[in-house]
Amino acid sequence: MMYCNLLIGFLLFFYSQFVSAQEKPNILWITMEDTSPQFIGCYGDSIAQTPVMDKMAAEGVRFTSAFSTGTVCSPSRSTIITGVPTYKLGTGNHRSNYAIPDFIKGFPYYLQQNGYYVSNNKKTDYNLLNAKEFTQEAWNESSTTAGWWNRKPEQPFFSVFNIEDSHQSRTMTWSYELYEKHVLSKLRHEDETKQSPLFTKDNNLVGTIPNARGKHSAFDNLHKSGSIKENEFNVPPFYRDSKDMRKQLARVYNSIKLTDIKMGEIIQRLNDDDLLDETIIFIFADHGEGIPRGKANGIGLGYRIPFIIWFPEKYKYLSPWGVGGAVTDELINFEDLAPTLLSLTKTPIPEHLKGRPFLGQARQEASDLIYLSSDRSGNAIDLVRTVTDGRLMYSRNFMPFYPELAYLRYFEIGEITQQIRKDYKNQLLDSLQSSIFNKRPVEFLYDLQNDPWETNNLAENFEYRKLIKKMRLKLKDNVITKHDIHFAPEYELNKISETGFPYEYRGEESRYPIRKIYETASLVGYGDNTTIKKLFIGLENPNEIIRYWASIGLFSSKEELNGTHLKIIENHLKDEYSPVQIILAALLYAEQQCSQAATVLKHYIEDPNVHLALAAINHTLYFKKRDEFTESVQKTYSVTKDFNVRSSCLDFLDLQGLVGDGDQ
Repeated sequence: MMYCNLLIGFLLFFYSQFVSAQEKPNILWITMEDTSPQFIGCYGDSIAQTPVMDKMAAEGVRFTSAFSTGTVCSPSRSTIITGVPTYKLGTGNHRSNYAIPDFIKGFPYYLQQNGYYVSNNKKTDYNLLNAKEFTQEAWNESSTTAGWWNRKPEQPFFSVFNIEDSHQSRTMTWSYELYEKHVLSKLRHEDETKQSPLFTKDNNLVGTIPNARGKHSAFDNLHKSGSIKENEFNVPPFYRDSKDMRKQLARVYNSIKLTDIKMGEIIQRLNDDDLLDETIIFIFADHGEGIPRGKANGIGLGYRIPFIIWFPEKYKYLSPWGVGGAVTDELINFEDLAPTLLSLTKTPIPEHLKGRPFLGQARQEASDLIYLSSDRSGNAIDLVRTVTDGRLMYSRNFMPFYPELAYLRYFEIGEITQQIRKDYKNQLLDSLQSSIFNKRPVEFLYDLQNDPWETNNLAENFEYRKLIKKMRLKLKDNVITKHDIHFAPEYELNKISETGFPYEYRGEESRYPIRKIYETASLVGYGDNTTIKKLFIGLENPNEIIRYWASIGLFSSKEELNGTHLKIIENHLKDEYSPVQIILAALLYAEQQCSQAATVLKHYIEDPNVHLALAAINHTLYFKKRDEFTESVQKTYSVTKDFNVRSSCLDFLDLQGLVGDGDQ
């Protein structure tokens, strides 16, 4: 009897441990930066050298319809860490720092409450006010030494590693010499590395190249030696196929290759620590490729990301799609990540998380459409809203007067952007390649499956009129029902954040009547007489944000305005709302170099409020005649400490030929 009781006790103990392990899998996240699927082998690029990602996809699940909620890093990471989209939090503008309510935590905080050790190595960039305190609460450790190895024995973990080698700095903005030092030299070193075999549990010999720990990666022998050469790949059709452009694009492929190698090192360490069989691995990018027309643009190249999940044998049952090279077109975006991780670990999901858990006990079926957003990137002000079913991507440009290749300092210092502008000046680009310098159409519709580089805008195609109408209505519904706070100018978001939270302000109908605001914003880009009449009515509205969108609508249609229209606009230069004054002054100066308008713009260029100064300077970048404002811009540059204002000043001064290489 005693033996029987002991046996039963042992079996119960074993079962409880088994169930506990089943309920709390380890999770490893490996994120890379600025990468689109078009540059990854398992997504169809035969030139890409990404064998680690390819292997993980071949053994796991590859997502074809995964999207970032933003098109630049800090807004994307804001949604990743909070699980709340930027258009609710007010965090869509790159490198802003607005307040969020205390009840919104970094989701790893909830995992901690469920017994997990949570670590982040190391990037944060969460785009929030009080980011230091927020980060400390979210993670057990967030540093360059953070990892699962610092947890208590047998404690389940959630560990994030961010690999920076595919970032735009490496692929675009660093000098070529820096790229050679930090990317190419590391790839060339492979040829000199001592080769020695390493195990896998199925007795395959696989490892060859030492990793950062002085051991070997179980994936490294899959990589070809050396770098990807400039003649080995196809050039996207919106770029000129030239030796100079190939030199720049090779940086993309090689930076991603180095990223892939480092992924193998992290996974090998997991294996060395005998944790591979206990850990589910996520691999994904923070947004699309960091090249001109990709990052910071509200099209598929900005939003669509590679996304792979690998399940060990123990947890294969958790994949609703199967494994072993499964491919799913289920729609996912960054709003879904937090609730999915909580669901997967059986952690209660807070009420404010509205994304779709796509794994675990709380899994929900996929939506037919998802809503995405793209706002200011650096000094380039913008607002794009997107609806996609995964294949067809509809984007509405609410500031269509800015081109796809907007003046954005972080892009302008890149050799690839300088080469494109040089080719354009020398009339070497075809109509497609030149189109990135034009005003954008009001609407984009791209077929990501048949047109992955998004060269054929279907928005004007009569055959798609019903689909366009459906997506247009869905976008409107999302803006209104989710109270998209970014239809308030950033100047307003800053004021709100001084005493409250944009997240809560957006629901106050009396102050933020989003339905009426959207009615006016939806007129932007249309220059017919009926629309112009509606915009002038909007310019008389007592609500300043409605007047703001009426002024943007008039600015976008400025070529259609007559002398009478311009005279009425002059009378509105004394509008009490500064963002309205700036836009109307920019309109008048662009059309007739109005001295009164120039005075208004100079005033705001020198304004101590950085949001007003940035808005004013940003408009002057696109004037044909800019000399009038040089002195004011130089004065602002000499006194401001705001990064975005300084960037806009430098773009302006560059266009005036007043900035040398040393100032960049």
